[in-house]
Amino acid sequence: MVVFSVFIISKSGGLIYNYDHCPVVTEIEKTFSYPLDLKLEYINQRVVVTFGQRDGIRVGYSILAVNGEAITGRKVGERDVLDEILAKEANYPVSIKLGITKLSANEKIVLASMFHSMYAIAALQLSGSKNGAKNKPPSSSGIEVLETDNFRLNCFQTLTGVKFVIISDLTPSPTSKDALLRRIYDVYSDYVLKNPFYSLDMPIRCELFDINLQSLLDLAEKSGINSV
Repeated sequence: MVVFSVFIISKSGGLIYNYDHCPVVTEIEKTFSYPLDLKLEYINQRVVVTFGQRDGIRVGYSILAVNGEAITGRKVGERDVLDEILAKEANYPVSIKLGITKLSANEKIVLASMFHSMYAIAALQLSGSKNGAKNKPPSSSGIEVLETDNFRLNCFQTLTGVKFVIISDLTPSPTSKDALLRRIYDVYSDYVLKNPFYSLDMPIRCELFDINLQSLLDLAEKSGINSV
């Protein structure tokens, strides 16, 4: 089991903690000839692949560097990547590094708020009742697991509404990941809630919590959650 990231979301939907334990490495560098067989667009201040998935390059990857020079926005130095470099045959062959860019702090905050809203919508969905109209049907527990082709998201919500979320690989061990979430909650209770200087729903800045969370994740990956 590999854990990529841990998120803690307050009951109001704010991101109060994030720890990137094992960031996913997606960088691919290839040399291209003219004409470039990738369709690129400038989206959200990134030059993104929108068509032409090939050789490990996927739709959604961004250009990180051109000929070894890092890209900022859509420029390398003073030159525009799309209009002045990749559009001109004289600049080829060209080496392009592509991958998934790291999320900024603001993007993580936005994603946490979006997940909080999706969780609330799912929790409001009512399942059918077979016991007659007088009995209220049970409500959904919200989003507990969300799986894609590349990762699995597991969520545990406490009785006070705080959500603990881990992003991990696709190892088929849902029970272990649920247990890991509860162990993370135990560490949170010991080192955050018992900290007299911490206020509820505020960003978590506690060195002891960081150290013990990292140790917990390392041990869970090496020996399994049962040994934690």
